[in-house]
Amino acid sequence: MTAEPVWSVDPRTGKPREQVAVEATVEDVDRAVTAASAAREALADRAVRAALLRTAADLLDEARPEVVETADAETALGPVRLTGELARTTAQLRAFADVVDEGSFLDVRIDLPDPTATPPRPDLRRWKIPLGVVAVYAASNFPLAFSVPGGDTASALAAGCPVVVKAHPDHPATSELCASLLRRAAAKVGLPEDVVGLLHGFDAGVALVRHPLVAAAGFTGSVRGGRALFDAAAARPVPIPFHGELGSLNPVVITEAAAEERAAEIGTGLAASVTLGQGQFCTKPGFVLAPAGEAGDRFVAALTDAIGAAEPGVMLDRRIRGTFLTGTYELASSEGVTAPVHPGPASPSTVRAGFVTFDAGLLLARHREGYHGAFVSEYFGPVTLVVRYASRAEVTAVLGLLPGNLTATLQMAEEDPEAASLLAELTPLAGRVLVNGWPTGVAVSAAQHHGGPYPATTSTSTSVGATAIERWLRPVTYQSTPQHLLPPELRDGNPLGLPRR
Repeated sequence: MTAEPVWSVDPRTGKPREQVAVEATVEDVDRAVTAASAAREALADRAVRAALLRTAADLLDEARPEVVETADAETALGPVRLTGELARTTAQLRAFADVVDEGSFLDVRIDLPDPTATPPRPDLRRWKIPLGVVAVYAASNFPLAFSVPGGDTASALAAGCPVVVKAHPDHPATSELCASLLRRAAAKVGLPEDVVGLLHGFDAGVALVRHPLVAAAGFTGSVRGGRALFDAAAARPVPIPFHGELGSLNPVVITEAAAEERAAEIGTGLAASVTLGQGQFCTKPGFVLAPAGEAGDRFVAALTDAIGAAEPGVMLDRRIRGTFLTGTYELASSEGVTAPVHPGPASPSTVRAGFVTFDAGLLLARHREGYHGAFVSEYFGPVTLVVRYASRAEVTAVLGLLPGNLTATLQMAEEDPEAASLLAELTPLAGRVLVNGWPTGVAVSAAQHHGGPYPATTSTSTSVGATAIERWLRPVTYQSTPQHLLPPELRDGNPLGLPRR
């Protein structure tokens, strides 16, 4: 059978740019995973892992013009956005190198023996070890920060796990370029290049998650695709952890007092967040509860002006564009729904941002009738749903219909009697709760959490920030083990100077 070609496509025209690879066969998947598994021992040295991450960051920075040009040609995200994304990506690699050097991710805990305890306690020494080969599924909307050189890859390598990436079909040339830079970095620090592998093709992605040497997986994408891979990971003879980011509405609640105080500011801020990157951010605020009445009307007027002034743009690919146009047209055409700024095609290749609005009472009525799904769905693109509520009870009822989310935002006044209770209602819905801000933009830091209740993610872990490394580790305790047999990290005297409890 002839291998299917993998083409790089220009989303601005829909025309193929170049063939960059062929789709991987089952045999190709096996070779890549087997080679990655053979490289595990080479990653055991923490100093070498840190050097790999920093060298990869340096090589990506050196190749910035080529990386940005290639990514822009495949995604139409623009050089300004992509230059910033590359800076975030290299900073993330260096941050995980610092995590490796510091060593607290090993979570070393030592309980010395105590024969007087009840029951008597032996010598117990616990730390965390890498799981093994990690399968990474690249995202469409972040060709760098959530793809080949992104957070899943960086955190897995930091943990000591080789990586095999399934490239996203929207940016195969960018994937090939970045993979070559990471493999070159491995060679420069004396590691096998196969600590990072790259595969193309839908079937390869399915075969990858089923491969017996794959020990865990990280995914960023759609609910449908992520759930299929999650189910495949769970159905294996030996199930594996599947850390998937699938979908999120990122609800916003605007209190009556906040609308009274700064309706125009909230409207323009929301518009900027919704239209950022043509609305193709996983943290786009896609569902907004705004009060009925005059203050809410001023907010809607400001949002109308700001979104109406947004420039049309190109989406990541024609399939995503078609899904956006079909979904928003059907929603805007529903009974009881209005579109002050109608999202839609601006040209054969671009789309126009917009928003729709409807009453909370309509949503609750549709729920009682059993068909409210379209009113609480994610629409990937530059659009948001504004739900006008008439009472505090309607806010609670609507929030009770929402699925899990990456973020939830409260827009409140300086003195706001509803703030505390609303914050308590939003907290169970999301992994990151914001006050008087906008969720687009995810800082890479130790306290960050990028995850949330299903379907936002399939686990309780984060994919951004220092603790993302925990996804690829498992704890092991040594009991009554002679010093010379213990790993150096667990020996008396702390010879490596690690943080230990």
